[in-house]
Amino acid sequence: MWLHSVLPTQAGARLVVSDMGEILSPKIAPEIMAPAMIASLPPRIRQMVMQAMPPVATEVQEEPVIIESTEQTIIACLMVGTVLVSREPENKRIYGREGFVVVALSWIVMSVLGALPFYLSGSISGYVNCFFETVSGFTTTGASILQEIETLPKSIQFWRCFTHWIGGMGILVFMLAIMPLGDERTMYLMKAEAPGPLVSKLVPKVKSTAKILYTIYIVLTLVEMILLFAGGMPFFDSVVHALSTAGTGGFSVKNSSIAEYNSAYFEYVITAFMLLFGVNFNLFYLMLMKDFKNVWKNEELRCYIAIVCIATALITIDISRYYSTVEGAFRHAFFQVAAIMSTTGFVTANFDLWPEFSKTLLYCLLILGACGGSTAGGIKVSRFVILLKMIRREISHIVHPRSVNLIKLDGYKVDEDSIRSVTGFIILYVLILLGSFMLVSLDNFDFITNVTAVTTCLSNVGPGLAMAGPVENLSFFSGFAKIVLCLDMLLGRLEIFPIIMLFAPSIWRKSYM
Repeated sequence: MWLHSVLPTQAGARLVVSDMGEILSPKIAPEIMAPAMIASLPPRIRQMVMQAMPPVATEVQEEPVIIESTEQTIIACLMVGTVLVSREPENKRIYGREGFVVVALSWIVMSVLGALPFYLSGSISGYVNCFFETVSGFTTTGASILQEIETLPKSIQFWRCFTHWIGGMGILVFMLAIMPLGDERTMYLMKAEAPGPLVSKLVPKVKSTAKILYTIYIVLTLVEMILLFAGGMPFFDSVVHALSTAGTGGFSVKNSSIAEYNSAYFEYVITAFMLLFGVNFNLFYLMLMKDFKNVWKNEELRCYIAIVCIATALITIDISRYYSTVEGAFRHAFFQVAAIMSTTGFVTANFDLWPEFSKTLLYCLLILGACGGSTAGGIKVSRFVILLKMIRREISHIVHPRSVNLIKLDGYKVDEDSIRSVTGFIILYVLILLGSFMLVSLDNFDFITNVTAVTTCLSNVGPGLAMAGPVENLSFFSGFAKIVLCLDMLLGRLEIFPIIMLFAPSIWRKSYM
């Protein structure tokens, strides 16, 4: 068994030490060590390792800067973490206000630190650009300022996509699952971070709920990775695309995204998993419990499926003249509907060249998003359903002033606090959209570019239209505009209120903390 001891030298290079005490150069170490390490592996596992080894060997040989930047990032994280935990609060119970503040500040700090590998390695120039890429990753937006992706080091490509996976389910939900935290009001952390208007525990303990959610999350990610690899996608590509799909982020290792592979099999597999990750994870738990009746009774799920089917059919008809076969039109329409509605943002076609009706419909899906309790962004289908029922109730009240009409979802009454929260969210969403649009417009780009760039960041989707289109990037915006878009991404991922509460003076009064 070889010992992978890595020693620094004065020149900044790395030397690998074998178990025989030999000092091997990075260039020859992989060639000497690899055969001895993988010879006894099963054939299929050996094939996967052989596909993974070249990128690893390249990283060791050609990119010592990456190792150094990683070390520096770890040191920075340890230093910040030491400072933050040096003083423990007297009361560790977390209530609603504290939950919102903790979640918001945690995401900001994680984004600041998460940008360091990009910045210290020199892979992305300028810290604002690094911060933008990191926020886009953690918030699962997928908008990028990179003009050339394939030339990035493999480790940086992996980090980009891994931020999607961590941010998809939630940074603090991940911590709740693995850290020995008490159950003292930690539900407020999950409520503040989880997407959707209604958040509930699967089991009595929050920690157990987080473990169940992450178990489902990991299993689905692994299944997609295996299916992609089995279909012929390179191992590394299978891993990173599975991570991006699971987080509904959309970062790819190819400049032309999924279109690069030109494979119907890959497109259908990724489409299926984009839609699956757009479903409320509570429903997967119900399916594991074989409670299929309540799964199908879920109004949000049925509405989600109906919208996907109708949108796919309409776009297929609209773009059929652009493709030689109906199957080709259907496949691209289905993929892009799933990519936009699940807010993943992968691309197989430049839909900015499609007819105006298709582009308008995709823009509406961009705002809507998928189901609450999923890894998707947008305003969520559940809010849309509640909003429709609120409109129907108001119309009914006008016609019959004395009537009492309850708003029900899945057969249960939606309380007035939840209704008020939905109303407030929609109002804030529109106001933030308009305000951000005005600020970004200072860069003096065209209307479609500005409005779709803001909307796609606020809904955590990624691609927009015009200069912010699916085959473009957002590098042309000024530093100020990028900061505004970063704020939009954080607002969208955390459902607006946690970030907004940071600016409320009353939150910072000692009586509330």
